[in-house]
Amino acid sequence: MDVIYFLIPAMLIIGLLIVIVLIISIKNGQYDDLDGDSYRILMEDEDGDGSNKNQKI
Repeated sequence: MDVIYFLIPAMLIIGLLIVIVLIISIKNGQYDDLDGDSYRILMEDEDGDGSNKNQKI
């Protein structure tokens, strides 16, 4: 029973820290473009020659 007196405030503090980190990440624009990377992989390269310049042989 004594452990509950420690666990409840500890969980409240951890929950508050998680909410603060979430708010900071939202304000910094972490979640602005969720679909950009998924569509970017499907787009064609602008050079159009079909070669992969980063490909190692």
